[in-house]
Formats: sequence, structure tokens, C-alpha cells
Amino acid sequence: MIIIITILAYFCVLLLFSHITARRTSSNETFYRANRRSPWYMVAFGMVGASISGITFVSVPGMVMKTDMTYLQMCIGFILGYFLVGFLLLPIYYRYNLTTIYSYLQQRLGERSYKTGASFFLLSKMTGAAVRFFVVCILLQRFVLDGVGVPFWVTVPMMVMLIWLYTRKGGIKTLVWTDSFQTTCMFAALILIIYHVVAALEMTPSEAITAIAHDSHSRIFVFDDWMSKLNFWKQFLSGVFVVIVMTGLDQDMMQKNLTCKSLREAQKDVCTYGFAFVPANLLFLSLGVLLMMLAQKQGVALPQAPDDLLPMFAASGVLGTLVVVLFTIGIVAASFSSADSALTAITTSLCVDILGKKDDVKLRKRMHLLVAFVFMLFIIAFKAINSTSVIDAIYILCSYTYGPLLGLFAFSLLTKRQVNDRWSPWVCIASPLICFAIDTLTSQYVGYKFGYELLMLNGALTFAGLALIKKRNS
Repeated sequence: MIIIITILAYFCVLLLFSHITARRTSSNETFYRANRRSPWYMVAFGMVGASISGITFVSVPGMVMKTDMTYLQMCIGFILGYFLVGFLLLPIYYRYNLTTIYSYLQQRLGERSYKTGASFFLLSKMTGAAVRFFVVCILLQRFVLDGVGVPFWVTVPMMVMLIWLYTRKGGIKTLVWTDSFQTTCMFAALILIIYHVVAALEMTPSEAITAIAHDSHSRIFVFDDWMSKLNFWKQFLSGVFVVIVMTGLDQDMMQKNLTCKSLREAQKDVCTYGFAFVPANLLFLSLGVLLMMLAQKQGVALPQAPDDLLPMFAASGVLGTLVVVLFTIGIVAASFSSADSALTAITTSLCVDILGKKDDVKLRKRMHLLVAFVFMLFIIAFKAINSTSVIDAIYILCSYTYGPLLGLFAFSLLTKRQVNDRWSPWVCIASPLICFAIDTLTSQYVGYKFGYELLMLNGALTFAGLALIKKRNS
């Protein structure tokens, strides 16, 4: 009941934000771009929380069990990636005064390239966001709602409708403010959980920092093994390209950045929150090291799945009722801030890119409700399948579908050539399939397994395919 009351109280605050920000207007310009009046520092702070999903809140502390703190290598790459987004992509988006970033493809390559890029985004975002939110719903179901007899098929519509309620009027204008609130809640919860774990270890903060630094799982850099996925340069470059593709070429992530008053403010926003991911993830990973120390001290066996490390302590009440509440606030804040922006971005892209009706308010409201309904069906379907391997396959699918976006934008920005637009969809479909074949063959015959660098290969293949179908007389 404490967790249920916490969630309801949290939702009431979000609804209040929605009422305040959207009480004067619910126009499409407000829903899509917040009338381009958002303070850049609010966007920057909120984007940190929006970029950290509920899965991140649960999974990153557990990463130290298998890969130590090597994830920070990728986070260092994020910094360069955000600078490239700020100074290469944002000037293009502001110059063309875009509502959706895929509209640039229409002006540069043609209608089919434009629709293909938007379609790949919709597929990636709907499946990826649904899987992330599904994991959160499963956690709440397992630790809370099963105990009070609420079935999963009731939990999901309830959670999705909560998000729909506070985003339906203000859209992106509301999210700029709710994301800042949710980021505050998430980091407050994280820091207070760390404080309670340190207290349970009977350490002072300085002793905890020293213990983490000397722990065998505090390893960050890997320079010696070139075949390993954890090699620094692989992780660093992957971090750069992950940001370029999954932020700079993702309508969900860029839509809030396009609400800033000017290009200069948007660039300050992107570069500022780009630096935040190293200290933010260092906190999550440090919590993981401390939890492993606590497990050893209490004689508790570590879970088989790294994702269960934080929930095992937090949701079980071992650290006290307050930590249960804090864990609930943290995971709900992280999951809501990523799911609400996904629903808004999908609605925007669907109305503007696919249906081509930017100014139709009634259509936008109907599409927003439809997107929430489909989102709910996806989550319930994942539960019906009930297979971890299928969910992993969906994550792999998402990693493949961002490659064509990288290739489309790279070709548009780095060349001045036109393409035979009717062949663009086929190039974008063929590229992930070729990548899958290459990954399978190299893993089987060479023993090399691609990691995030597959994204770069995918984009390069799409780029090469577009070069082959260029117009002769362009």
C-alpha cells in the first residue's frame, strides 16, 4: 500500500504540472514544439532524466557484477557525441525550422527517403519504449500488485493511461517541466538509497568512496584486449555514435531540444547535459559496488541476473521502508520520463511525417490516444510471450533499425548528391539484413562478436547503398 500510495501521489504532482502548463492552450504548436519558449537550462536538466529509463535505473548498478565500471568508457564517448549533435545536427534543424527532424530528409533526398526514415524511427521507438516500460510494469507487478490481486492486464492500461492523461494537452511543453521534476526525484532517490546502503555498511561517506576505489569491480578502462567488447576505443567510439544516432537522429530525444528559443540556447542545452552522464552513471555503478559489499557482509547470495541486484535489496524492504519508497519513486520517475516523451514523439512523427497533417488538432488528439492504446497492446503482448529471448531479440532489432537512419542523415549531410528516391526504402531494408549476416558469419567462423560497433557498420552499408543509387545527372 505504501508503494501504491507513493505512485498515486507522484502522479497527482505530474497532473498538476500538466494543468499549469497546458491550461491556456492545447494547440499543435504547443504540443509539438512548446512554442519554442523553453528555458535551455530546464531542458538540459530534464533531458538527463529522460535519457535514463527505468531499465537503466535497475540495470546499471548490476553491470558491475560482470563488466565492472567499464560502462563509463562509453559515457566518456557520449560527451563528444553530444558536441557533434550540438554543432553538426542542431544548426540544420534550426535552419530549416523543423517540427520533426525527418522532414530534412524530404527536402534533401525525397519523399520515400523521408517516409522510410520516419518509419524506421516509429518501429524502433514503439518496440524499444514498450520493452523498457514492460520491465517496469513487471517489477511493480511482482513486488506490489500481485500481492493485492491486481492482474497484469489491468496494471498496464492503468499505467499507460496515467501517462496519457498528463501529456494529452500540453505535449512537449508539459514534458519539459515534468522531466525536470522527475529528474530531481530520480537523483534524490538514488543519492538517498546510496546513503542508506553506506549506513548499512557502517561506513562514513569518505570510507565508502575509498572502499569503492579499491574494490576489484571499480575497473574502468580496458586497453589491452582488442577482441573484447569492453576495449576502450570500441566503447568510446560506440558511445559517440550511439549519441549521434539515438539522440541526434531520434525525434523523441531531439523534440525537447527543438523547443529552445534559439540555436545558441539549444547548443548550450545539449553540451551541458552531455557532461552529466559520466557523474550520473558513476553514481549508479558505485551503488552496484556498495550493494555487492553489503551482500557479502550479510552473507546474502548474489542474484544470477545482474538486473536483480538493486531490486533484491530495495524492493524487499531489507534496507527499510523509506528505501522501498525511494526505489519506487526512482524507478517510476525514470520510466515515466522516458515513456511519456516516447508517446509524444511517436504522435508527432505519425501526424507530421506519415499522415502529413501538422495543424489538425483533432487528428493529433485521436492519434495520441491510438498510440497509447497500441503501446499498451505491445506491453501486454510481451507478457503473453513471456520469453526473455524474444525481448532480447526486440532489443537487437532496435539496434539494427537505427543504422539506416545514420546512413540516411550521413549521406544527406556529407554529400550534395541526389538519389533515385524509389530505391531508398530497399537500401534501408537490405542494410540491416546484411549486417545480421555478417555478424552471424564472423561469430561462427572467426569468433568475433560485434557489439555496438554494428551500428557504425549498418550506417556505412546504408551510406554505400545510397551512393550506388545516386542520380547520374545530379
